[in-house]
Amino acid sequence: MAGYRLPVTTKYFNMTKVQKNEVIEVLKGKFSQYSNFYITNTESLTVAQVNNLRGVCFDKQVEMKVAKNTLIKKALESLDAEKYAGVYDSLHQVTALMFSDNPKEPALILSSFRKASKSERPTLKAAFINGDLFIGDDQLTALTKIKTKNELIGEVIGLLQSPAKRVLAALLNKDAEKEAVAEEAPVAEAAAPVAEAAPAVEAAAPVAEAAPAVEPAAPVAEAAPAVEEAAAPAVDAVAPVADPAIEAPAADAEEAKPAE
Repeated sequence: MAGYRLPVTTKYFNMTKVQKNEVIEVLKGKFSQYSNFYITNTESLTVAQVNNLRGVCFDKQVEMKVAKNTLIKKALESLDAEKYAGVYDSLHQVTALMFSDNPKEPALILSSFRKASKSERPTLKAAFINGDLFIGDDQLTALTKIKTKNELIGEVIGLLQSPAKRVLAALLNKDAEKEAVAEEAPVAEAAAPVAEAAPAVEAAAPVAEAAPAVEPAAPVAEAAPAVEEAAAPAVDAVAPVADPAIEAPAADAEEAKPAE
């Protein structure tokens, strides 16, 4: 049929041993180059859909490789059989590998592709992300939320910068407070002359100190002894008046005595 193109997987069915070894070496190179790869099932996709998926991967810098499961397993085993042991059970049916430096980009591509085609294909069989293995199509949503290396670095830098930002903010606030104090200082100095006017009030103090001028009234009290001294002779003067009165009868008696 003119213009018909066989699915990309059929060309691997009749490969020679040399061709198979070449494919294994290519796959080994990709597994060594990338620390993230997805194992998907592209079965039931049309040729047009597979080509469309390839184009999307190319635009997103994701390499897509379709290969036989046996060749993929041999490539992994030749690199590190123990490291990739959990992947082997996912190597069944039609397999398309997606290699990417970004751990979540293939997941985003698969989700978008399925949404656009309103289909559940291709499905995710497994994903190997920086040494961690995710098994099953139900892991796809979680993989779309994985932090990239740059995102993680950005978060770490943000955490490291937070204390520095707080210190800088404190310094800026401190400088602002100093400027506010400096601006208030002239106002306080302008108020100083009002405080200096207080001595005028103190000048009124001599008026209060003039009160001792009232003290000359004290001599009035001191004049009391003069009254007492003047009164004393008056008493003495009374005494002589009483003596003649008493002695007078005695004189009369002596005068009456010759009359006998």
